[in-house]
Amino acid sequence: MVDEVTLRAILDSLPEEIVLVGPDHVIRYMNRFAKEQYAKEGGEALVGRSIFDCHNERSCALIREAWARLVAGEDETLMSENEKRRLYLRAVRDPEGRLLGYYEWYERLTPRGQPLTSPEGGPKAL
Repeated sequence: MVDEVTLRAILDSLPEEIVLVGPDHVIRYMNRFAKEQYAKEGGEALVGRSIFDCHNERSCALIREAWARLVAGEDETLMSENEKRRLYLRAVRDPEGRLLGYYEWYERLTPRGQPLTSPEGGPKAL
C-alpha cells in the first residue's frame, strides 16, 4: 500500500496544475505546481475554500454543468481550450463508483497546437 506522503510526492512531481475538489466544491488539495501557478490568487490559502470563490460567473456555470455530467456518469469533460492548453475536469470515484469529487488538470500543447502527450495518454516520443 502506498502511503499519503508518497502519493503527495507523486502529485507534486507532475509539471501540471492539479487541483482536487470535493463533492461540496471545496478545494481539498493542490499540488506544488498548482500552488505556484495560483500564488497571486492565494496559492496554498485556496485549500479549504470553494472553487466558486476562485472563478467568475461564467466559469462557475461551466463547473456546475461539468459537475452534473460527472454525476451522470462521465469520467472527464473538456472545460476550455486555447492554442496553449486544454483544461479538463476529471471525476474521482471510489471502488464502488461513487463520485468523491473531481480535479482540474491541464494538457499543455506545443506551439503548433499539438498535444505534448500521445493519443494513448503517455508522453509523446520526440
